[in-house]
Amino acid sequence: MKINQTPCNYLDSVAEIAIRAGASIMEIYQQDFDVEHKGDGSPLTQADLAAHNLIKEALQKLTPDLPLLSEESRDISWQERSSWQTYWLVDPLDGTKEFVNRNGEFTVNIALISDQRPVLGVVYAPVYDILYTGCEGIGATRTEKNGAVEKIAVRRYTGNRPTIVASRSHRGEALEKAIERINENHGEAEMLSMGSSFKLCLVAEGKADIYPRLGLTSEWDTAAAHAVVNAAGGRVTNLDGKDLQYNKKDLLNPWFVVSDSDYDWLPLINDTQ
Repeated sequence: MKINQTPCNYLDSVAEIAIRAGASIMEIYQQDFDVEHKGDGSPLTQADLAAHNLIKEALQKLTPDLPLLSEESRDISWQERSSWQTYWLVDPLDGTKEFVNRNGEFTVNIALISDQRPVLGVVYAPVYDILYTGCEGIGATRTEKNGAVEKIAVRRYTGNRPTIVASRSHRGEALEKAIERINENHGEAEMLSMGSSFKLCLVAEGKADIYPRLGLTSEWDTAAAHAVVNAAGGRVTNLDGKDLQYNKKDLLNPWFVVSDSDYDWLPLINDTQ
């Protein structure tokens, strides 16, 4: 299935959809809410489902011929998905644990995937009213609290004391070893802890040098922010240095590293495996 115009023409509409989904999430966030659990034990709230339904309906109106895969509709078979060339990939509420813990570090993620690559991405953080966008050919932006649109770009690592962003909820032995190895070679790193796809966006806007994710994630967790990183001049690669791909038979991502496109962190990180 192909789209009938260039992907970046959809960017404003998709940003508006993400903001509307964020508003529906905030209605529930500001109340007492129930928490259910998915099959893998992760929490599911009414906010996930409300945002999913809003995004699904809006994207179907915007592009009636394009399919949609969302964390909340993950059961679409590989037999059906394998024929998709272009489709929407959505995480209506990335960081449900952050939502449940009420720390504000959750996002709405909407990506357009074409030929297994994220060509457009919108990440919206409703508590902070921060919007990140990225699209191939036009770059990446950050907009805060309805203010001016700011162009963003990754910063080029110069070799001294990097800033590492890591998950607030998911640490592990492999990551701790990687951080130790980086510290040994580059000096004591500054650490930033953050939830959800915010972590990729911190690299995209030049606030961090590297985000190593040495743990499992799903394709909908990364796609939108991956598009932002790409548009900002960075890369999201597996530990072999290859860009993450989407619409695989297995929807889990391999371990990956987010950084600028010039500096190769992989020898250090792979040295810990």
